[in-house]
Amino acid sequence: MFANINDSEKLHYAWVISLTGAAVLFSCLGLGRFSLGMLLPSMSVTLELSNSQMGLVGTCNFVGYMIAVACAGSVCKRQGARWTITFGLFLVAGTMVAISWVKTVIVLQILYFFTGVGSGLANVPMMGLVSHWFLKSTRGKAAGIMLSGNGLAIVFAGFFIPFINRSLGVEGWRSSWLVMGLISAGIAVIAFVLVRNQPADKNTSALGKISVASPVVSDGLSEKGKSKVGHRGTLIHLGMIYAIFGSTYVVYATFIVVSLVNERGFGEGVAGSFWAAVGFLGIFSGPLFGWVSDHLGRKQGILIAYSLFTVAYALVAADLPNIFLYLSVFIFGISVWSLPTIMSAAVGDYMGPSEAAKSFAFITLFFGGGQIVGPALAGYLADITGSFNTAFGLCAGLTASGVILTLFLRSPQGSGSTQ
Repeated sequence: MFANINDSEKLHYAWVISLTGAAVLFSCLGLGRFSLGMLLPSMSVTLELSNSQMGLVGTCNFVGYMIAVACAGSVCKRQGARWTITFGLFLVAGTMVAISWVKTVIVLQILYFFTGVGSGLANVPMMGLVSHWFLKSTRGKAAGIMLSGNGLAIVFAGFFIPFINRSLGVEGWRSSWLVMGLISAGIAVIAFVLVRNQPADKNTSALGKISVASPVVSDGLSEKGKSKVGHRGTLIHLGMIYAIFGSTYVVYATFIVVSLVNERGFGEGVAGSFWAAVGFLGIFSGPLFGWVSDHLGRKQGILIAYSLFTVAYALVAADLPNIFLYLSVFIFGISVWSLPTIMSAAVGDYMGPSEAAKSFAFITLFFGGGQIVGPALAGYLADITGSFNTAFGLCAGLTASGVILTLFLRSPQGSGSTQ
């Protein structure tokens, strides 16, 4: 369809990959994970969940996600990104449909664990395709477009779930899981039809401009002369930075609606509007920070993002008047997909396209570890203190430390600027 075409005259197939990636993330992360915060208030009534149990539900998902991430590189190498992504999405869809029938918290945790497995198998290979289909000059923008799928899903969940609950009552969450599972199954079919593993499959080349100063190293077209030890150290450094994001943003995403409803007296519909606002802003978050990191460098993009996160968490932790809560939601929403966008582009800058998926999987292990600890610890602290303010305050402290850690991040070899 797009073979042997002039990219200046017709749509380059790389943009089809990026837009399909937005749909994939809409399903595997947007619906599969970020809808949970909207569903927990009504689920906790039916299943009689404590704050700790709600936290453990999220943790089970992240454990499954982390296991999938550990295997995603090897699975993708054997089966290819297209098949791995499709299987992951069908697993997400099937478990979400099954969750609509759960009666006990144990079954819920088991099923949501496998939702996490499917999310990891779909997300990691999809983000890894950024480095195959896009050169360094456009990777950030492409990754940002993919991450906008998360924001669209949050907007959908923020309005759809309260509507279902108003229409069907306290058991409405079951219908929400069912509908989202069916949507995910449809997206799995779309992904299988449109995703291609590499540009050669469409008889084209990666999209973007090759750096004049250092075209070989900066876009990963040759691996000669690179230090494997140095790269491993850089990946660990990136992983530590990513772990802070994983352990903090997930606390906000999981518990902000619960906090608004149970502690601040907001109605579920109003809280849903807040969450939808996060999603709407998140649509622009990925492209915005992709552009920032393409133009100012990956390091500067991370520094800006963590500074904004610190302010957002501190504002909600301080239990200030509602105007500051609105500001917190705005800042979090506009920053929410900054780190995944930047990291998916950064691994290609440091390691090259051939190692991008494997490297992204490696740093995502750190990210997944942070996600496992975050919600469980936040739920435990809320049970002890009677409020999520302490957990949000801890998040602010961690992202402030992320600013310091990022200051020591080195530049990619062969790059003339800090990335």
